[in-house]
Amino acid sequence: MKLGDLEFHILVDGKVYLDGGAMFGVVPKVLWEKKAPADARNRIELALNCLLIRAGGKNILVETGAGGKMSPKLRDIYGLDGPFLNDRLREYGLDVTEIDIVINTHLHFDHCGGNTRVVGDKVVATYPNARYVVQRGEFEHARRPNERDTASYFPDNYVPIQTANKLSLLEADRAIAPGVELIRVPGHTENMQCVKLSGGGKTAFFFADLVPTQAHLNLPWIMGYDLYPMTTLENKKKWIPEAVKEGWLAIFAHDAKNPAAYLRDRDGALEAEPTKVD
Repeated sequence: MKLGDLEFHILVDGKVYLDGGAMFGVVPKVLWEKKAPADARNRIELALNCLLIRAGGKNILVETGAGGKMSPKLRDIYGLDGPFLNDRLREYGLDVTEIDIVINTHLHFDHCGGNTRVVGDKVVATYPNARYVVQRGEFEHARRPNERDTASYFPDNYVPIQTANKLSLLEADRAIAPGVELIRVPGHTENMQCVKLSGGGKTAFFFADLVPTQAHLNLPWIMGYDLYPMTTLENKKKWIPEAVKEGWLAIFAHDAKNPAAYLRDRDGALEAEPTKVD
């Protein structure tokens, strides 16, 4: 899809299966399973949606999926079937050496696992010529997670990036290329960032884990994984109406069926109008 001079595509790294109860928090299963049926292990199917952006002469990746470093046991627990991200890049004529910037909205394994790969006995940057961009507070928390979320963070996904001096840590909102703005949106983690793309009078907004699927557009449908659920609620009440009012394209990080949609107000009810990006 083109937004003026900016071009972007949704690239799916693969699927991940997470516990439905955790994905919908206090919402009863009798409600959420109508939108996301669970398997025999109570997991629901989710996509690992990433973005390829071409802006200002730069090739930019948003998220890198779960990567290929996880053990067979963990791959089974999470139902991972990838990684496919770099295959998708080749479909657009790009090699890993041609990525200039990698944006991680946060450092949970399903958003940054593809940051690095194993070569021999070392873990190295998958995108050797890229700068990796994340909020400083997120990186600092990832280095010292608490007991509640330590299972979501794998140091091999980001520490080698810092060691190789390829990490750029932001202190606040920042435009990193023409039409590409990173906006700190806490709730899921304290320093998660969303991505706003603008050009040609149009805007797309990557909601990251603020609104991971279309089912989560319902305001109280908030993940049990969120560290600050009331902050998530406040930000949903801010950014969802903004997307409706301004006619933005909403992009969802984990929706396996409809990763992009325009949000419409139909007589006071919110509706998502799925849109094919590529």
